[in-house]
Parts: sequence; C-alpha cells; structure tokens
Amino acid sequence: MDRMAAYLDHNASAPLLPQAREAMIAALGRVGNPSSVHGPGRALRKLIDDARDEVAALAGAEARQVVFTGSATEALTQAIVGGVKAFGISRVVVGATDHAAALKAGEASGASVRVLGVDENGLVDLDALALMIETADAAGEKLLVAFSWVNNETGVIQPRGRIEAMVGPTPHILVIDAVQGFGKLALDFSASPADMVAVSAHKIGGPAGVGALLVKGHCDTVRLVPGGGQEQGRRGGTESAALIAGFGAACKANAEAFDLERIGGVLVDFEARLTDMASDAVVFGKGAERIGTVSNFAVPGITNTVAMMALDLAGVAVSSGSACSSGKVGRSHVLSAMGVDPRISECGLRVSLGWNSETKDVDAFFTAFETVMNRQRRSGAAA
Repeated sequence: MDRMAAYLDHNASAPLLPQAREAMIAALGRVGNPSSVHGPGRALRKLIDDARDEVAALAGAEARQVVFTGSATEALTQAIVGGVKAFGISRVVVGATDHAAALKAGEASGASVRVLGVDENGLVDLDALALMIETADAAGEKLLVAFSWVNNETGVIQPRGRIEAMVGPTPHILVIDAVQGFGKLALDFSASPADMVAVSAHKIGGPAGVGALLVKGHCDTVRLVPGGGQEQGRRGGTESAALIAGFGAACKANAEAFDLERIGGVLVDFEARLTDMASDAVVFGKGAERIGTVSNFAVPGITNTVAMMALDLAGVAVSSGSACSSGKVGRSHVLSAMGVDPRISECGLRVSLGWNSETKDVDAFFTAFETVMNRQRRSGAAA
C-alpha cells in the first residue's frame, strides 16, 4: 500500500491484519509436515487445529465442520461439483448475480444449471425458486441450490432466512457463498439448515490463498481433491500451516478489528457526498438491504475505464466490480442481471470499505474523483 492515498477495494482483498501477519511469520519459522507424527509435525498440526477452532468460532460452527481449502472458489467448487457427484443432483440452481465461482462450478458439475433471476435491486426471485423446488419434487429430482448471501459488487443482502426456510426442510442441498458476509454479519452454521457454506480469509484481513468449506456431517463425502487423506479425507494436499494460521488469527482479531457500525457510518457519508457532488449519480441496489461496507454507483457520462485510470494515478484504489474477471473493466454481469442500462453500467464503480477504512480515505477519493468528473464533463460540453 506504499504511495496509496486511499485503498477502497476491500471486497477484492482486505489489507492484512497485523495479528495475521505475526501468526504467519511465526508459522513460517517452523519446519515439518502437519501430517507427520514427530514433534515438528505435531507442532504444525496444533497450529492448524487452533486456527480451525477460531474459524469455527467466527462461523458458529463445530471445529470438525471446517475443511480448509486453497480459496473460497475452491470451496464453492468442492461444494457444487463434489455435491452433484455425492448426492446424485439433477439440477444446480444459482443466482444470476452470484459470483463467477458459483456460476462456473455449476457449469462444470455436469448437472443441468438453472439461473435464478433477480429484480432491479438484485434480490432473487423467490417465487421462481419455489416453483423450481415444486417441479423437482414432482419429477423426483434432487436440486443443489447455491446462492451468494451478500453480493460482492453491490453489497445487497439476500433473504437468507427465507431461502433456508424454503430449501432446508426438503431433501435438496443448500450451499451458501458467505464470502462477503463472513466476519461482518452473524453466521450460525450449526443452527442453519444450510448443508455447506464457503468462506474466505483474505476478505477479512487474513492471507490470500486459503479459504474454508463448512460442512454438515452428511457432506463429509463431498470431495474435489481426494489426495492423501488430509482434512479428515475431505480435501487432499498438505495444508499450508502459515496461511491457515493467518486465517485463524484474522478470525480471532475480527471482533475487535471489524466495526460494522463505524464502517457503515463512513459509507453513509460517502454516498451523501456523492449525491451532493453529482445529483444524477445512481447507487445500485439502494432499494434493498445492503451490508454497509460497499457502494456500487455510476455517474452518467463518466465511464469506469476512464475513472479508474485517473483514480489509480491519484493513488486511489477502487474497482468496477469483481476482481475475479481477469482484470477486465467494463459492464458487470451483476448489473446486467439487474436490468441496468448498458450505458449506465459502463460507468459503474465499486467502493468497498473494511477494518482500516477511515473518513480520510473518502476525502482522498472525492478530491480525485471531482477532478475526473469535471474534466470529463468539460470534454463532453466541448464536443
């Protein structure tokens, strides 16, 4: 973050918490394989077990329900691709605004994929979901329903309780992408009817390269990488003790480091200043409940390509949506699914806040963005 005036892209990856860095450095000083039975191996195994306890505590889960993976994308792929195989799934249902990880996993599963539409605020069509469940029940088919709890681009919160109530009592499988809600909103996995939930470390101030899949006992046979029996046979491959230790430390520090009320106040101030500066600004998903850490907006006539380059030169880091689109800038599949005019979606920018965001970061953004906006509008008037 050297030479940065403001880092406003926490939804892509949050800055590493000091506690996570310290835990990783300590783990890197150890030698061995956590599956070895000798002293060094047992010491690494204890680091992993302690981290598992911390992830479980933040997720409201039992420690044995936590399966460490290389990322949340891997966790979702294990849940969906592995779930289709393990449970004889006929159809995978995903939301139109879900992360590409879920959409692509559905396509790779070999099952038929049904995409659940959303309204103009990005909320899933629950009537359509109910009909899909009714139709599957009548045909004797088994569904795997996957949805993103909090949208990574707009911050819109899906009605998780209502979806759980619809799918939970049925024989169908429910998978939740909780990446953007984990550590920010309460998640009680043990009490939830969800079968599997994917979470990530680097969205909450842990390291990139490690995630977890929370699984109920009947999902222990859901595998993607069989390997040598690590993670109680649920995910093969030698665990990275350093990354996992950092994940656990981030979870332990979360309660003190992440203050949603404070961050939400910074975001409210941001959107108020945005509309004061540009009365024609559009905030996407504003008609739905949002998490309070992210604002996805557009100022008509200010394309995200131009704005992001200018902001980057000014040392302000924002995005146009998901960071998992190979660095592309342009129209978002989320905004397209919400029916946003392409001319407006091409102007879409995402500002996302996190544990170390402050008002001064918002100040830096508006100093730079006002210059961009005035320059673009003068150019438009001259043309």
